Amino acid sequence: MCRWIAYVGARVPMEELILKPEHSLIDQSLASEQGAETTNGDGFGVGWYGDQPEPGIYKSTEPAWNDRNLAVLSKHISSHLFLAHVRATTGTPIQQTNCHPFCRNTWLFVHNGVIRGYEHIKRDLMFEVDPELFFGIEGTTDSELMFNLALTYGLTREPLVALERMAGFIEDAGRRHGVEFPLQMTLGLSDGSRLCAVRYSSEHQSRSLYHSTSMEALQQINPELERFSRDARAIVSEPLGEMKEAWVQVPESSAVIVESGEVEVLPFTPRLPD
Repeated sequence: MCRWIAYVGARVPMEELILKPEHSLIDQSLASEQGAETTNGDGFGVGWYGDQPEPGIYKSTEPAWNDRNLAVLSKHISSHLFLAHVRATTGTPIQQTNCHPFCRNTWLFVHNGVIRGYEHIKRDLMFEVDPELFFGIEGTTDSELMFNLALTYGLTREPLVALERMAGFIEDAGRRHGVEFPLQMTLGLSDGSRLCAVRYSSEHQSRSLYHSTSMEALQQINPELERFSRDARAIVSEPLGEMKEAWVQVPESSAVIVESGEVEVLPFTPRLPD
């Protein structure tokens, strides 16, 4: 499927997470240790927040390890909040509009997972999208459709509730079409000030997801980490190195909200839209 990372804290060059770690996102694109596939080479993307309200985005259908522009950009662009994603397609074409992150106004969205039986329930899901959002859908992935369903259900007002409604509607549609376990997902999203993430699947055997522990405590163990601010936090599909103290697995059926250096873990329960 896919691998992704998200960071929030003081500004750092994006290469600090995308390229430099022992098990960086680039390394995961070649040799994932906990993903459904070892190789995630069907395109990539990175979205970052800077001086403008809307995020900057760079996407490519090249494998992340083979794109020289990514190496240069991630070295020269510093950001206080960014999300990066490497893709392993579950059947939709390898094209730039299918690469993550997806964007709407100030929001960025990445997904690892799949809607099972998507070809059978896609029509039901499409008709549920707000007409004002529908013509902004550029690609063919289940991920982009999930993002637009969440926007339809009020993502900009109540992110967690909107994501629960999105998951509930997809599960209901899938089961109406005879799909036993319709949804498998880890999600990462941001409005430019906070990070949100979700780990959930219909069968309650979700793909891996971790958040970093207190940077202040980690800096006492490893002084090299002082290049990060003490409120810096990351959410990752799999740990970026062998330092086990740095990572906490996100519990099954949970949402994570990171804001002002604080990590809040909440239960995630799909619900049908009102």
